[in-house]
Amino acid sequence: MRIHYHQFRSLPEDHIMNGMVTLHGSIFETSDDLITKMANKPEILIDIAMDDSRVIGYKIGYQLDPDTFYSWLGGVDPVYRKQGIAAELMKRQHQTLKERGYTVVQTKTMNKWRSMLILNIKNGFDVIDTYTDVKGLHKIILEKKL
Repeated sequence: MRIHYHQFRSLPEDHIMNGMVTLHGSIFETSDDLITKMANKPEILIDIAMDDSRVIGYKIGYQLDPDTFYSWLGGVDPVYRKQGIAAELMKRQHQTLKERGYTVVQTKTMNKWRSMLILNIKNGFDVIDTYTDVKGLHKIILEKKL
């Protein structure tokens, strides 16, 4: 197993995009149109972890305003978890954000994604708010100064 990382500032080539969509569907059990949603995000940044040609992890975010970046979606294949892949994707994303002049990164999660909540807190995020969305799901808003 040789994990390698890639970063894209637009939608990646089809085989990588398809791998992301498949992984997203298996993690989040949803078939929402990820590609269309991604295509409409401003200043998108996509970090990918791969094992050979297989997408095993991803982190997607986009600009909220010139100072604030929203770390939107991410996940790691369950087979590859507990190997630091999500932390490495986050580290790479935050390094690029600093280089691009962002001063804040924001994300949202839920209690059911405890490992992501813990990873965010361990990496300097603070809980700044919570709310209940239109579907009745309780969301946690986290923010980190870069």
